[in-house]
Amino acid sequence: MDDLFQVGCIGLIKAIDNFDVSQNVKFSTYAVPMIIGEIRRYLRDNNSIRVSRSLRDIAYKALQVKEKLTNQNSKEPTITEIAKELELKKEDVVFALDAIQDPISLFEPVYHDGGDAIYVMDQVSDEKNHDESWLEEIALREAMRKLNDREKHILNLRFYEGRTQMEVAEEIGISQAQVSRLEKSALMHMRKYI
Repeated sequence: MDDLFQVGCIGLIKAIDNFDVSQNVKFSTYAVPMIIGEIRRYLRDNNSIRVSRSLRDIAYKALQVKEKLTNQNSKEPTITEIAKELELKKEDVVFALDAIQDPISLFEPVYHDGGDAIYVMDQVSDEKNHDESWLEEIALREAMRKLNDREKHILNLRFYEGRTQMEVAEEIGISQAQVSRLEKSALMHMRKYI
C-alpha cells in the first residue's frame, strides 16, 4: 500500500511539473490520468506474473471477437469459433485467455453455506507425487509426438480407450500379431524419450 501511495505521489509531482496553466484545463483533469498512469505502469512492471504483450493482444482480440459473435448469433461462441475468426489455433486462444486471468489467493473461499467455508486450497490436490505425475504426463505426450500416426492410433485405442489387441486389429484391418508387434515397437521407441 505504501508503494502505491509513493507511486501516486510521483504521478502527482509529474503532473505539477508538466501542468500548463495556459491550456485552460482544471489541474485535476490533467493530474488524475497522470497519477493513474503511474500506478498502472508500476503494477504492470512490478507484477510477479509477466504476460507478453503479444499474448495480451491475442486475448483482448479474442474478447472482442467473442463479444461480436455473441451479438451476431445471440449465443456465446465456442473457443473454436473464436479461433477460426482470428485465424489462430484454438490452443493459442485458450492460452492467451488464461494468461490474462487474475490470479486468486489459495485462501479465497469458493463455497460457503453458513458453516465452514471451502477455500481454493482445499480443492488443490495434496497428492505427494503430484509434480512427478505432471512431469510424467508431459514426458508421455512428448514421446507420443515422436511416433507415426499409425502407432499413435494403436496406442490410443489400446491404452486410452482400453481396447483389446483383437478389437484394434479388426478396426484397423490388420492381424492381432501385427498389432502386438506395432504396439511393442511403439512402446520401445517411446522409452527412449521418457
